[in-house]
Order: sequence, then structure tokens, then C-alpha cells
Amino acid sequence: MENLENPANVASFTAWDYVVFTLMLVISAAIGVYYAFAQRGQRNSRDFLVGGRSMTAVPVALSLTASFMSAITVLGTPVEVYCYGASFILTCLSFILMVGISSELFLPIFYRLGITSTYEYLEMRFNKATRLFGTMLFIIQTLLYTGLVIYAPALALNQVTGIDLWGAVISTGVVCTFYCTLGGLKAVVWTDVFQVLIMLTGFLAVIIQCVLVQGGVSVIISDSTQGGRINLWDFDPNPLRRHTFWTILIGGTFIWTSAYGINQAQVQRYVSCRSLLHAKMSLYVNLLSLWAINLCSVFCGLCLYSVYKNCDPWMAKKVSSQDQLMPYLVLDILRDYPGVPGLFVAAAYSGTLSTVSSSVNALAAVTVADLIRPYFSLSEQQLSWASKGLSVFYGAVCIGMAGLASLMGGLLQAAISIVGTIGGPLLGLFTLGILFPCANSKGGLVGLVIGLVTSLWVCIGSQIYHPPPESTRPLALETHDCNFSMAENALLNLTYSKQMDHINSDQQEQALDRPFLADNWYSLSYLYFCPMGTIVAIVVGLIVSLLSGGRRLKLEPGLTVIKEDLTFYKIYKILKQRVRASADKLDLVGEKEKKSGETNLAFCDVELDITKIHHIEFSRVLK
Repeated sequence: MENLENPANVASFTAWDYVVFTLMLVISAAIGVYYAFAQRGQRNSRDFLVGGRSMTAVPVALSLTASFMSAITVLGTPVEVYCYGASFILTCLSFILMVGISSELFLPIFYRLGITSTYEYLEMRFNKATRLFGTMLFIIQTLLYTGLVIYAPALALNQVTGIDLWGAVISTGVVCTFYCTLGGLKAVVWTDVFQVLIMLTGFLAVIIQCVLVQGGVSVIISDSTQGGRINLWDFDPNPLRRHTFWTILIGGTFIWTSAYGINQAQVQRYVSCRSLLHAKMSLYVNLLSLWAINLCSVFCGLCLYSVYKNCDPWMAKKVSSQDQLMPYLVLDILRDYPGVPGLFVAAAYSGTLSTVSSSVNALAAVTVADLIRPYFSLSEQQLSWASKGLSVFYGAVCIGMAGLASLMGGLLQAAISIVGTIGGPLLGLFTLGILFPCANSKGGLVGLVIGLVTSLWVCIGSQIYHPPPESTRPLALETHDCNFSMAENALLNLTYSKQMDHINSDQQEQALDRPFLADNWYSLSYLYFCPMGTIVAIVVGLIVSLLSGGRRLKLEPGLTVIKEDLTFYKIYKILKQRVRASADKLDLVGEKEKKSGETNLAFCDVELDITKIHHIEFSRVLK
């Protein structure tokens, strides 16, 4: 493309782009103001934290999608496809399994118990110590993740578009805190709906322009196929391979179930629905919106490769990190359309706003339900004010965590991986309680601790001893069509050769120093960290429970899954009732026909005496 000859040709943000971006922030804040006035009569914390249990399926579904589709999805997924191929699209299959498991196993129990915090269940099922440990893990996980969600996109967009870094970080945190504090869960849900629509619109703007620039969808698919990016069906069972069909399907199912099945931010939305049917429907509608965003982000990655297949901006030193590729592409291909680059940046920040607001609201809910209500005698009005105060507090803490993330440097990706490993053992603990009536408090707590230690061990080890290239398998990137001058080309080749020599020498040194676990245990695909933590927590928890008298445990009804919770069982019961009703109807019709036959002489089942008939007829003849 002509505009790749000079990095200066890539436009920067214009006034119209700032207008579009600011408008998105203003509308998000306005939704919070609206619900603050609309709900002036709310007097208790339940209204504030779970919307008074009056929400319907569709807005809750879109809010479920927005909660974990952050700016990291908008900016990171296309780069993943650009560098490693489109196998990430197989996550759509893991979404199906996640929705089935969450709606059948976890959702009915949480909804039936009417809990505000997910971790209330842990005290009902195990004990108070297990509940407090689970709560603290959730708070640590959410604060770390939210700080990264605020900082990482702000850094990427700052270095490409020129948006002020800390201005973006602080404005994001302030706007989220504002509408969370004023409007509660209803404001968060309806703001999420608006932000999901902005995210999809931003993706579609990029896709449509790329298709027009490249000459059609078929060209993009052809370029991606030739570049090895359409690598979907890799059925290698080797768990050390970063992405295969099995790692994405199995690992993705565990990861997304830990996010949608037991995470407070999501469960809080389920229990806000007006009925169990609406809660289940929200999960299935959420599946469609997850597919839409995932497909759009993966196709954006293919567009990214098609545009830069012969001149990678990162290798050409036009961006300082690969996370900046999507903003660079947007300013490159949409620079002639004022306001449209601002729409994409608004889409990225919509992802950030939705995730941060969900996190702040969930943190406030957990703190009130698990750390304040059980230990302090406060009225519902006081708890409502405490919820609002905690929203302000956690909003400020999340901004502070973004500042901490800016100091982490190379540990940024390590921190994201560590945060992801916490969900696995927690999923194992909840699964243990819901599926295994013999699991007791000792088994649950020991299983959680051992599962957490195991997942953290392999995760931290993988950051110290990076997996070898044969496990990660990054795809080739080219620069031969960048139209550099001879001096620039020579400098680029020299820099690249030095980098490769440095990498090779590091790899040789590491190969000499790497312990046995480095190429086996620590090279496990990062998608398997969560399943491993889950399985270890369940197995250890069962063993400890059985050894400590778990078989004699008697539980209160409703704390484990029952057949009446399962949709298939309900369908079976309905079909059985209908078949029985049809059979009864047929029996009734048969009885009526039988009675009718008895009253109608033409159909009476009477045995006639032929001799008597002949005698009667002969007598008539004689007369």
C-alpha cells in the first residue's frame, strides 16, 4: 500500500475522533445519571447490587458478553490471529460447552438460593473459612485484572493515536466509578448494552473498509490461507503445543466456565433476572453475542494480515509493540473518514469500561455480602450507602492498580497469566461442592489450596522458562515490500540479524541451563493452567473428604445439583406428561365408544339363537 512508504503518512487523531470518543464517555455517564433519578426510591443494598431481581434476558445477556470482552479482546485477539493463526476461532465451540455447563449445573443453584455473593454458597456448603478464602482470592484476581484492563489499552492507544495516557486511564476509571455509584447494577447492565453495540460497530467499520481496500472477502481469505493463518484443524493431542483443537476446546471450556459459571461479576447478573427462565435465556442469548464479537475480532486479525502480509509494521519499527497493530491499521485505512478512527477507539474503551464497571460492582457486592453484612449490624439503608461508598473506593483502587501495571514492564503478560490461574482452583472448589455430596469443608479448603499452588507453580515456571518455539509456533512475518531506502533496508537487516543472534545465543544458554521441568512441565500450554487447577482441587478435595469422614456428611437440601435442575429432565417430564395425557384421552375415547356400542342394538355384542329365530318365522307363516 502506498501509505506504508512513510510512517508519517499514518494519520493521528483528529478533532472529530475526539468528539466521537468523548460522546461515548458522556452517554455512558448519562445512563448512570438516569438510573440514579429513576431509582431514587431504592432503599436497600439488594436493589443497588442485583437490580431488585427485575431484569430481563436480553440486556443481561449483552451485559454478560461485555463483562469479559474487554479492550484486550478488541486489541489483542486480532494480533493473536495475525501472529499465530485463526485457530482461536475454535473458542466458539468452547463457548457452547461453557453455556451448557453454567446453565445446567451452577446457575440453578445460585438462583434458587437467592444469594448476592457467589461466595455465600461456600459458607452454606463448607464453612466460613472457605468462604473468606474464596472471597479474598476473587478480590485479588479482580483488582489485578482490572488494573491491567485499564492500563494496557491506554498504553497501546497512547503510542499510536497520541491520546494522553494518564488522561485516558483516569477518565476511564472516573466515568466507570461515576455510573456504578449512581445507578448500581441496572446502570452497569444498560451501559454494557450500549458498549457492546459500540464494540460491534467499531469492528464492522474496520472489516468493511478492509474488504473494500483489499478487493473482497475472498482476497483476504486467500492471503490468509497462503500465509498459513487458516490453521484450524490441528488435532495434535500434545499438551505442550500452545494452540491445537484440543487445547482450545478443553482449556477454553474450563477458562470460560470459571468466568461465566462462578465469577461474581456474572452470577450477580443471573440472580438479577426476574425468573430462572430469564436467567437461563440470558446465557443462551449471550452465546450469540459472544460468537459475534469473537468472529469479528478473528476476521479483523485476518484483515490485519492481508493488509500487512508483505510489510509487518512491528518488524519495520513503525510501532513499538504488537499490541499497537490494530490502532495503527485503523489510522492507516480510515484516515480519510474523520470520526471513524474515534469510533474504533471508542469500541476499545467500551470494552474497558464494561469490564471495569462490572468489576467495581462485583467487588462492592462481595465486600458487602461477605465482609460487612455478617459482622456488622447495619440497616438496609446503611448497607446501600456502604455499597455506593465501596464503588468509589474500588474505582480509585483500580486506577491505582493501573499505575502499578505501568511499573511492571515485562511482567505485564506474566501478571495476566497468573490472574488466569486463580479461576481454575475456584472452579474446582465450586464443582466439588455442587457435584459431590461427600465433599466436606476440610477437603474443600485443602483442595483449593493445593490446586492454587499447583497452577501458580506451573504458571510462574512458564514465565521464567519460556516454552520453546516448537511449542508456541509463531508464523512468519515479512518486510520485503516495505519500500525502504537502501540505507533503511540495510539498517533493518542488520538490526534483525543482531536480534536473531541475540535470541539464538539466549536460547543456547537457556538450553544449557534449562532444567528437566522446563521443556515438559513448564512448557504446558497456558490454556491448560485452568483445567489443571480445577482437576487437582477436585481430586485432592475428594481424597481428603473421604479420609476425613465425608461419607457421613449430611447436607441441607438444595446445596447440590438435583435432577429437577436439569433442562433435559424438565423436557422429559413435560413429554412424559403429554404422552400420559394423550394415552388417557385415547382411553376415554375408547370407553365412550364402548358405551355407545352397548346402547346401539346394531353394534351390541349379543349372541343370537338361530333356532328361536326360525321358530318365530315359521309361526308367522302358519298364521
